[in-house]
Amino acid sequence: MTSNSSPEPKRAAVTVAGRHLSYLDFGGPGRPLLALHGHFGEGRTFTRLARELGDSWRVVAPDQRGHGHSDRPDDFSRAGYVEDAATVLEHLGIESAVVLGHSLGGVNAYQLAARHPGLVEALVVEDIGAVVDDDLSFGLSWPHRATTRAELLQLLGTSAVHLTDSVREYPDGWGLAFDARDVVVSQRELNGDHWDDWLAVQCPVLLVRGGDSPVLDAEHAKEMAARRPGTRFVELPAGHAVHATLPEEFAAVVREFLDSL
Repeated sequence: MTSNSSPEPKRAAVTVAGRHLSYLDFGGPGRPLLALHGHFGEGRTFTRLARELGDSWRVVAPDQRGHGHSDRPDDFSRAGYVEDAATVLEHLGIESAVVLGHSLGGVNAYQLAARHPGLVEALVVEDIGAVVDDDLSFGLSWPHRATTRAELLQLLGTSAVHLTDSVREYPDGWGLAFDARDVVVSQRELNGDHWDDWLAVQCPVLLVRGGDSPVLDAEHAKEMAARRPGTRFVELPAGHAVHATLPEEFAAVVREFLDSL
C-alpha cells in the first residue's frame, strides 16, 4: 500500500566507537527496511522511496560514515561500514530487516548479509557489482567552499545535478556534506573482488541495474544473477542512480519484490 502523505522522518543518532552516526527513521508500523546510500549521498536520498512504499515499510536511512550529518571516521574499511549498519539495527532493536543499498551501499548491504546473515531478511542491490574498480579522484577538483549556494552549484558544473542533496551552508560559506578526500579513500577500500561475499548471501535478492550505467555492465550483472540462486535481476532505462532518475519505476520494482517475500 502506498501512502498519499509524505513521511516526516525523525533524525537521530547512535554512537559508534565514540563517533556520531546519524540516521533518518521514517517510522510507521511497517516492516523495517534499512536503506544505504552511495558515495556523495546521504540518507535523505531515499525520502521518495519511503513515500512510495507507504505504511507497509518502515524505512531507516543512515548517513553513512563521513557523509551527511555523520562524523568522519578514522577509516573507511569494509568492516567499518558493515559494522555501522549492524549497529544501527541493533540500536533500534531490529532483529532482522530487508536491506537496500545503492552503489557503495549495495556492497555494504550484501556484505552485511554475508557476514551477519541473521540480520538480513532480503536484499535490494542497486547498480553495483561483485567486482568493483572505480576512481573518484575527480571529486578532488570540486571547490571546498563558495560564497553562495548558486555559486557552488555553478563551480560544480555538470556534477551539480548529482550533489544537490549534499549542499550545505557552513559558517565560512557553502560546501558539500562530505570531504572529497574521504570519498576517494573510501572508494579505494571498496574496490576489489567481492564474489565470496556475494555468493555467501543466502536470502532472496533483487539486483537492479541502470541500463545506461557506467558502473555495472550488463554481462557482469547477468553473471551475478546466474551464479547466485534466488537472485531476481531487473534492468531499468536509467544511469547509475536508478532510484533518483526513475523514482516511481524503481519503487514499483522494489515494492513488487517486497510483496513477494
